[in-house]
Amino acid sequence: MVYNHFELPWQNPCWNLEEAKGTSKLCILLGCYSFPFISVISDKAQLDMPLDELTPLRLRDMVFSPTTTHGNMARCLQHLLDAARSSSGVILNTFQDLEDSDLQKITNGLGVPMYTVGPLHKISSGTESSLLAQDQTCLKWLDKQEADSVLYVSLGSLASMDEKELLETASGLANSQSPFLWVIRHNMVRSSHQVSLPEGFEEATHGRGMVVPWAPQQEVLAHHAIGGFWTPNGWNSTLESICEGVPMICRPQFADQMINMRYVQEVWKIGFELEGELERGEGRDGYYQVTVYGRR
Repeated sequence: MVYNHFELPWQNPCWNLEEAKGTSKLCILLGCYSFPFISVISDKAQLDMPLDELTPLRLRDMVFSPTTTHGNMARCLQHLLDAARSSSGVILNTFQDLEDSDLQKITNGLGVPMYTVGPLHKISSGTESSLLAQDQTCLKWLDKQEADSVLYVSLGSLASMDEKELLETASGLANSQSPFLWVIRHNMVRSSHQVSLPEGFEEATHGRGMVVPWAPQQEVLAHHAIGGFWTPNGWNSTLESICEGVPMICRPQFADQMINMRYVQEVWKIGFELEGELERGEGRDGYYQVTVYGRR
């Protein structure tokens, strides 16, 4: 069975494959392990309650989607746990040094060996993995920028934002007075068939900002000009950023993104979360904060 992290967690995530089991990220499997012990919570104040079984996670980090019920999630995760326990081993797209203590914890808890084979994007770096047409011109633009100066902003292939958050993000980038590369997919804004940037944005960012419909992310993150990554923290993006030493501004939305964010901020300390509703100026302030981390 291979766990496909592109499938939503309330859909069937499993396929049989020679008695091997796989998951994209170890902490998502740890989340499965702890989830059956979490009772139904009705008081929102309890969402910040820490999970003793899974430090540094909070209860809110286990709410994979606002539309997913506790019962559906529990059944899905129990299915994944049962499949892992009945396997000969679990294959993980991670590496030992990154998650050593958690590897030992889940190995002891499930009683099956863990096999780390990541980061897979480094092994297959010559293979085209994007389903969208990539704008290669942004690499030439990056060549003209100073080292560690550009903030890369991308929500990946699934995450989205509403129109207000788009406007606040645009305002923050325009007011930062710093270089940025912003990926805006055609379907990135919810309830809108086209993306309209605020009036004056192009003039305010002319010469220091670039907007593209899609970018060759692995090459972008490896570029010397990139100094930070604004991301919802899907595991592929998080792992690619870690491998290139790029600090992260985290805006998780669903699935394993909240779990990944907590590890980025609290365990690995290579980024921070912008929480709650995005207000004017936070994009600018976020850029200044991420530059403090610096490329590792």
